[in-house]
Amino acid sequence: MTEDMSPAERYAAAKLRAAEQATALAPFREMYDFGLDPFQIEACEALEAGKGVLVAAPTGSGKTIVGEFAVHLALEQGRKCFYTTPIKALSNQKFQDLVKRYGADKVGLLTGDNSVNSEAPVVVMTTEVLRNMLYAGSRSLTGLGYVVMDEVHYLSDRFRGAVWEEVIIHLPDSVTLVSLSATVSNAEEFGDWLDTVRGDTEVIVSEHRPVPLWQHVLAGRRIYDLFEEREGQSGSRRAVNPDLERLARMENSRPTFGRDKRRGRTMREADRERERRQRSRIWTPSRPEVIDRLDNEGLLPAITFIFSRAGCEAAVQQCLYSGLRLNDQEGREEVRRIVEARTAGIADDDLHVLGYFEWLEALERGIAAHHAGMLPTFKEVVEELFVKGLVKAVFATETLALGINMPARSVVLEKLVKWNGEQHADITPGEYTQLTGRAGRRGIDIEGHAVVLWQRGMDPGAVAGLAGTRTYPLRSSFKPSYNMAVNLVSQFGRHRSRELLEMSFAQFQADKSVVGITRQVQKNEEGLTGYRGSMTCHLGDFEEYSRLRRELKDRETELARQGAAQRRVAAAAALEKLKPGDVIHVPTGKFAGLALVLDPGMPSGRTNGHRGFDAQDGPRPLVLTAERQVKRLASIDFPVPVEALDRMRIPKSFNARSPQSRRDLASALRTKAGHLVPSRHRKPRSVAADDREISRLRAALRAHPCHGCDEREDHARWAERYHRLLRDTRQLERRIEGRTNTIARTFDRICALLTELDYLEGDTVTDEGRRLARLYGELDLLASECLRDGVWEGLGPAELAACASALVYESRQADDAVAPKLPAGKARDALGEMVRIWGRLDALEEDHRINQAEGVGQREPDLGFAWAAYRWASGFGLDEVLREAEMPAGDFVRWCKQLIDVLGQIAAAAPPEGTVSRAARRAVDGVLRGVVAYSSVG
Repeated sequence: MTEDMSPAERYAAAKLRAAEQATALAPFREMYDFGLDPFQIEACEALEAGKGVLVAAPTGSGKTIVGEFAVHLALEQGRKCFYTTPIKALSNQKFQDLVKRYGADKVGLLTGDNSVNSEAPVVVMTTEVLRNMLYAGSRSLTGLGYVVMDEVHYLSDRFRGAVWEEVIIHLPDSVTLVSLSATVSNAEEFGDWLDTVRGDTEVIVSEHRPVPLWQHVLAGRRIYDLFEEREGQSGSRRAVNPDLERLARMENSRPTFGRDKRRGRTMREADRERERRQRSRIWTPSRPEVIDRLDNEGLLPAITFIFSRAGCEAAVQQCLYSGLRLNDQEGREEVRRIVEARTAGIADDDLHVLGYFEWLEALERGIAAHHAGMLPTFKEVVEELFVKGLVKAVFATETLALGINMPARSVVLEKLVKWNGEQHADITPGEYTQLTGRAGRRGIDIEGHAVVLWQRGMDPGAVAGLAGTRTYPLRSSFKPSYNMAVNLVSQFGRHRSRELLEMSFAQFQADKSVVGITRQVQKNEEGLTGYRGSMTCHLGDFEEYSRLRRELKDRETELARQGAAQRRVAAAAALEKLKPGDVIHVPTGKFAGLALVLDPGMPSGRTNGHRGFDAQDGPRPLVLTAERQVKRLASIDFPVPVEALDRMRIPKSFNARSPQSRRDLASALRTKAGHLVPSRHRKPRSVAADDREISRLRAALRAHPCHGCDEREDHARWAERYHRLLRDTRQLERRIEGRTNTIARTFDRICALLTELDYLEGDTVTDEGRRLARLYGELDLLASECLRDGVWEGLGPAELAACASALVYESRQADDAVAPKLPAGKARDALGEMVRIWGRLDALEEDHRINQAEGVGQREPDLGFAWAAYRWASGFGLDEVLREAEMPAGDFVRWCKQLIDVLGQIAAAAPPEGTVSRAARRAVDGVLRGVVAYSSVG
């Protein structure tokens, strides 16, 4: 090709190649045995040009290459790079990857419970660790040139998202930020914010999947394509497979096993058999059948997402019982070798408790579960074996979709509904995209496959909507906390702190949403001007006349409402006086007429052996009508008070279910009371007729000049439109006021409470405030108050561990009514005092309008882990502790690690030589043992 170029063109091309070779990107590209994608090259070039970058790309597209280029630049320039991740498992994984590439001497790890070579030029850490370093002014920040924030879309996380924004806002200006995100629909908005707070930031969005994804539905024995592939169709315009729509129609049609009207006999057996055969194609295959079918189709390895831990474990057992084997003998031996090496540090007794042998059997067959309830070591082994191809079927909860590098050829979704903590809800398009993004291994598979299992009542169009929608907006969850407040005031003072918080993505989004509302307010004000002109009257102020009309209407409506309420109360009071045997006349409704009261149906509890009703329903009498019907009536059947016309004896032998009994008693009712005529209910005089305010308003209306206008009603119609639009405009203005400076207002309330508790004095942080600055977590203020009040003084290590557990633990069943078991003695007293202090803080927060529902404030301490923490810190065995706690090993280890973290904070915040600090350090040693201490990083 160069032969066709002119000398000048060849010179220009050679000059361009030389320029490219002179960049840092050229040697970096040579480190990989594959070419970089255009979006990766664009992001790396922006980084080398000194810009920050936001890269939003699908899972598995290789966006971490950009983060690794930041590491490369830092090492080349002699500066530091911090690589942050949202979860420890991802930090461990990235640490191992970077050690292989750059060597153990250049890479460190900091995850709260692991510290390896922390002063290395490249340090992998969780985002919380970097936030704490920024607030503490750590010396490790010296020389920091780059920060990579992997999975930055985590800032949407309701519980931890604020940490990402804190880091982005507080990083020194000299640091270049690399933000790596999943595909989000508002990447440009997030990029605009980064540009505002961090300076020049390039936004690179790639929606291209390097491995194409095919969508399927598995029904019965057949895997159907979800979309019908036609020429010229793409994206959301693709048509749903007509075979699936036909299946849905067939399932929704009801069998007609009725009588043949022409022949007077039931449907022939042959017809029923034909219908059964048609329907036999529509069924949901079992879990072993699904894996077997995928294996036959060459679609393994596969991850099956089941939104339940118990469901994941049950799926593994079902596959074992079915005899499913996905590994040959050589694979089984390799699995055993790896597993035994990775679990060598766990005691044999603990392995037995953890169900090791059943877990190993499933792994040898190529089958595993993966969820948060598993021991971290077990999860890491599953991840390693899956990547090596030795585990081919994983049953996982949705937590596996969050960052862990476990790509598969296929992803299976059992159901499209999951429990969100409050109710069973449909998964969102964003969640669907995140889950199915695991399908397709770059460099291994030429295509990935997402398979949804057919479920009764499934709508193929709804599934296609999930698969075809790419809506996954990034929403800030940023909220100020007590710890954040004292740290900010300590560094910047109150005024500058407010300005910093106004820079948050939360406020940026709120302010942006206000723009549209402000535009609507301006349009409304133009409309109000027009309406005001149309309702102008030459005789006087029609706006004033309209106000009088509205006040009169409002007063009449209010009195009518009061009258209706009084009539309802009177009618209910009359019903409460009824007794069994009273003869009444039902005034209205379907059963109007003569009736005999069988049961007055009083609310709350039982009356005369009959079940009562909720008080809000009022009395609901059970009556026998003159037409022999037994019915339970409601208050709506009695718009006016009712009274007994007569009384009758109800035979003891009367049975409301017996037609003969009803007939006999109804006949006696008609004979005894058929001639009685109910007294006519006289309608009471209208309250409005005697109301002084109504009289005054009517007189004012008649006296107003506009009352005599010939166009009065025309003006009134314009006035009604004016006031309706004015009301809407006022609501919009209140919304604007509510969204403007919301973060700063919350910060002001927090500072006011901290000032009342002597943590702050104006712009000065007190000694108590400096202690609070060292305590992180949801219950930071409660922990600080406990230290100030000496609640934990004199406690032993195990007793302090029990108390500290209440600061971190949260039960999965929030409304569990069973009282938790607590250690006796000093620990029980201290836990009780912690709850009392929380009650005092809760009342203070209410006084200062700090709302827990908005994610700000102190939740109630949860004592559900106190007994387990006490027993474990006291040295009891894993078997006994887990059995008493009724808790999966993974949950136990996770809560223990969080407990160790908060105990470390308490040891640092308490007086260094005090009993609490010593007890906290000894408690850490007591908890950090056995399976809790075992770590895969070393």
